[in-house]
Amino acid sequence: MTLNSMGIASIIISSIALIISAITFWLTRINKGIVKMTRPTVIYFGPDGGGERHNKIFIRTLLYSTSDRGQYVQNMYIRLQRGETVQNFNIWVYDDKGLVRGSGLFINKSGIACNHHFLLPKDTGNFPFLSGDYILQVYVETIADSPTKIFEQKLHLGEALYKKMIDKNAGTYFDWAPNTQNYSSHVDVKPKEESELTDLIKKLTEQH
Repeated sequence: MTLNSMGIASIIISSIALIISAITFWLTRINKGIVKMTRPTVIYFGPDGGGERHNKIFIRTLLYSTSDRGQYVQNMYIRLQRGETVQNFNIWVYDDKGLVRGSGLFINKSGIACNHHFLLPKDTGNFPFLSGDYILQVYVETIADSPTKIFEQKLHLGEALYKKMIDKNAGTYFDWAPNTQNYSSHVDVKPKEESELTDLIKKLTEQH
């Protein structure tokens, strides 16, 4: 290899290294990425517990960022549609060593897995989970961006399940079955920790 060829090769290698460094810097320091979520392992429609009649939606999922830099999520809500009826569940509560009102989460590439409860403000009245087909959409609002849809799922609440919900004052759980790539549904009583959530909800709704 001649000196001239060695010089050209050195310039090419240096240029490639500089490009890689620039890309790495952009990915880790500049690019804010977007917030995404995994498919919920469970989705719940039903009363929030403690004998109260305020219905809620509950999901178990992992939130993560596509960038190492991460983002701050300042709010989340669920938009639920049944036929022509659309309702936003915009009171967000999640578990963080106990149930707390959603007021901000830092989401990085590693992600955060927790339970999320979405409720209705007290002054909006209740939303009955009638039998039928539903479209569930999850939205997140970061510090820098307006609310963005990060998940959508079609669900069916059968007439038999609806009647069981009324008879047992219970809710319907939609459990994800990876072998069938679909949600299976069943009616069950309210989780034991719901009394803690009910106390929190009362405090929150008293402020509206």
